[in-house]
Amino acid sequence: MVRVGAGAGALLAVLGVTSSAEAQEWLKDRRYSEGSGVKTGDFEIHPGIAAEMGYDSNWFLRTDKDCKTPANPTGGCLNGPPSAEVLAAGMLRVTPSLSINSAQALQRTEGGPAPDPSVRFRAAVDATYRQFFGPQDVSRQSNLGGHANARADILPGKPWGAAVFAGYTRTIQPQALGNPDASFNRSDINAGIDLIAQPNSGTLDFKVGYAFYAALFEQSEGVPFTNYTHEISAGDRWKFTPRTSIFQDTQARFTTFPHADRSVNFLNDSTPLKTRFGLNGLITSRISTLVAVGYGTTLAGNGSSPATRQFDSVTAQAEGTFFLSPNPASAEPGSVSLALSSFTLGYSRDFSQSYFGNFYGSDKGYGKLSYFFAGKAILSLGASVSALQYPDVFVVPAKGAPPVLGQTAFTNIFVSSTLFGEYRLTDAFGINATIDYGKMISDVQLSQGGPLPFHLSWQRFQGFLGVRYFL
Repeated sequence: MVRVGAGAGALLAVLGVTSSAEAQEWLKDRRYSEGSGVKTGDFEIHPGIAAEMGYDSNWFLRTDKDCKTPANPTGGCLNGPPSAEVLAAGMLRVTPSLSINSAQALQRTEGGPAPDPSVRFRAAVDATYRQFFGPQDVSRQSNLGGHANARADILPGKPWGAAVFAGYTRTIQPQALGNPDASFNRSDINAGIDLIAQPNSGTLDFKVGYAFYAALFEQSEGVPFTNYTHEISAGDRWKFTPRTSIFQDTQARFTTFPHADRSVNFLNDSTPLKTRFGLNGLITSRISTLVAVGYGTTLAGNGSSPATRQFDSVTAQAEGTFFLSPNPASAEPGSVSLALSSFTLGYSRDFSQSYFGNFYGSDKGYGKLSYFFAGKAILSLGASVSALQYPDVFVVPAKGAPPVLGQTAFTNIFVSSTLFGEYRLTDAFGINATIDYGKMISDVQLSQGGPLPFHLSWQRFQGFLGVRYFL
């Protein structure tokens, strides 16, 4: 049986900070992506299609560092010069999308607000085809990704209600050496249900839920990292003003790796637990805040093993948003000329699952400026800096052998920024531009059991010009 080496785990270590950049900016926020829509009965349908031409400086996330050591006098890296050079390429992205929404069509009736419907439904689907132009190693990476999701809220606003939801995402993640048959493409599937109680006209609400998550890797190189998660969650919220609340939420996850024995990386089943308490809402018509503090732990299995490491720490988030005009949610209906214009600064401390060391902790500072004026111009600028703390990393040299230390604990710094702008020539047609930059700052060189190490540092620039038609 083929077992996946530490090089695969090294590449997967970056997935947590790169996958979030896969979706185009207008797909991340329905206020950007949707136009007036096509009304049919109680539903609104929002079709759209976009095409962009651009440039990617480092699709494989290869390093440009020198890996010279006494054992490696040539200075080459497994994922960098001179063995695997950083390759740039042109790219065409074509993205059709479709969403269906029952909520907007039912918001108002003639002469005033409509009563809440018995069921509020929303579904969306999109796909992105990438065609590369350039070196053969890159041009072979042309592929299709996308996602779909649906949610139904049952008896919204009533004393008792529920919500059911499901989603699917296909993520395209190449292998550093460029072999498309040994990539880390995966399908993420989720489904769940929430039960909601809202006594006292919604001033106080409670929610309990269950969700299932599966990360299914397609190629044999990635199959050992396939994992399943069952999540149980509970939360409550007290609105002491119409738009400000105190909240508490807790979640417990049960994560398993059914094919862990096929990986050299030590993959450990775990039961991550997170709980937090905080304040969220408007302070004035122009300022909102989110402040939360909590606790998180991984509760990893094999607790008696010397290779087991745990995250066990305080978690926190502090975020403030300044609206460039009074928040439309607190204004009269129709006051939407600057509905998206805001400036946000924040900090978060949290942890996430990793296929490399089983988890990583993060301290992240971030900011975002969003500006939308008169339905014509959109500008969005976001940036973040994260300290990613990895524990000791253990590997299993042979099937059935005890894990051994492969890399001592380390911290990487990840810097990310995105600039998106769109000018709408009509209510349904826009011209846009996107610039993305990401950089992983690291001095870590992972031994592969061979002559060349794998360097964890990389940087990547993407720039696109495109057109979009949407309803």
